[in-house]
Amino acid sequence: MWTGVIKLRIDVDYPYASRTKSFLYVALRIKSNKNEGYLKLARIIAQMINESPEQVKTYWFFTPYTIPDQRMLDLLNTEKHEVAVHVATNPFEEWKTLEKKTGRKVQYYTIHGTQRRAAQILWGRKLGQTQATIPKDFPLQSLHDVPTLSFDMLRYQLGYDQTVKDSEQWIEREDVLSMHPEWLFTAAQKTRRGPFYDALKTILKVDQDIETLSIRKTANIKIGRDCKEYHKNIQLTDSLLSKLKLRDIDIFTFIERKWCCPISNPPSEWIKTQDNIALLEIKDYSTWWNSIGKKTRNMIRKAEKDNVKVSIVPQTDKLAEGIWKIYNETPIRQGRAFLHYGETRETVTANMNAEKNSTYIGAYIDEELVGFIQILHGDNIAILSNILAMQIHWDKSVNNALIAKAVEVCAEKGEHWLMYGRIGNHPSLDRFKENNGFTKLPITRYYVPITSKGKLATKLGLHQELKDTLPDTIKYPLLPAVNWVSRTKTKIKLSLRKTRQYSV
Repeated sequence: MWTGVIKLRIDVDYPYASRTKSFLYVALRIKSNKNEGYLKLARIIAQMINESPEQVKTYWFFTPYTIPDQRMLDLLNTEKHEVAVHVATNPFEEWKTLEKKTGRKVQYYTIHGTQRRAAQILWGRKLGQTQATIPKDFPLQSLHDVPTLSFDMLRYQLGYDQTVKDSEQWIEREDVLSMHPEWLFTAAQKTRRGPFYDALKTILKVDQDIETLSIRKTANIKIGRDCKEYHKNIQLTDSLLSKLKLRDIDIFTFIERKWCCPISNPPSEWIKTQDNIALLEIKDYSTWWNSIGKKTRNMIRKAEKDNVKVSIVPQTDKLAEGIWKIYNETPIRQGRAFLHYGETRETVTANMNAEKNSTYIGAYIDEELVGFIQILHGDNIAILSNILAMQIHWDKSVNNALIAKAVEVCAEKGEHWLMYGRIGNHPSLDRFKENNGFTKLPITRYYVPITSKGKLATKLGLHQELKDTLPDTIKYPLLPAVNWVSRTKTKIKLSLRKTRQYSV
């Protein structure tokens, strides 16, 4: 992508991700802390740099209130990292203190500055004094003289795509990219900075193992899960666990892909629960056709007689428009609120293009898209991610025709397994899956406690969602009531929206 050394300047002004906590920390002149959250964002960046396959040289500028503790120093190897001083008020004293407490030779400095009067008081300066004065005999080399670009500010102004694109020429020019850890994940409206994690991750070519991490919070417990857990094998390396802990994940959950890669001898601290998937083993199309019932075969033939034509469709704006029309046909599907109802055409297009390794199959009547199915291609599995048809054509067995074509396409591509969600949350949909050859495959879901809070949560049974803990004998009778609540909330929301539009 680019050649040359990636040069980074990181100004560690504040010790915590919380601005309020950091301001209090500086105001009270606290200069050491063993709290787990101390310099957490800086440690995340350091870990990213250490894992990067690129050539990186990083200059870390620490204030008197962000002196690196041993956890931070362990990440700052001398090959990629340089410890430097970010002068707040007293250049000589801060320089010598930093060298003494870190055991590192300091060669560079920058000056911490602020225009706000409250912040000037906070940092112990006189009113109107934006930054400390550097004596002429100060022996360290200033990094202010080096061509520098504010990376976190540019990410705010340009957005992710343009920042990554422009980074190539910045790096080729050997510009130094400057950033502040506090804006790694959040944006600052006042100073117009951040969030720059996504762009930095791309430039450094790291964190692919947590790229699809999603977080669910329950009872103040953060549970992490890889959205692609069905697509690939999860490797719980020390590096991955360290990243999850730094991101405050208390429990990490993943499934055992027993159809292709069973896990032997899992650690005893992993908590096991039972899960399942609807799975179809594909040998060839004719084998599948002969395995399904006569009624299902007749429904597929009926779709053909009703002039429903199915084929692979390229991911174009025309397809996105057709999907958008299907999404917005009705707010209620299968007796419950339909989540995609009301989505804009732009959102549908963006979501369609987000997944690169997929195949779309469209169902058409007289050139109009009346249904579609999306197949995601993973490692040793294909996954039906979306299958939807217009309700106005419910009598034409569109979904059956789409399933048949999906099996045909997977067989031609050599896909051995085809997954269609889970079985157990929707009786009528479960019957549809079984009628089309899918069977319930029991699998194991693991929950791995990462923090002490996570260990306590697993002991108390807080790691599972309520719907997964209820037996079918209790869950199924409750579904009509749950669906009624879902429909009613949607109807009220739509009614209020129409009332507001009418009043305007």
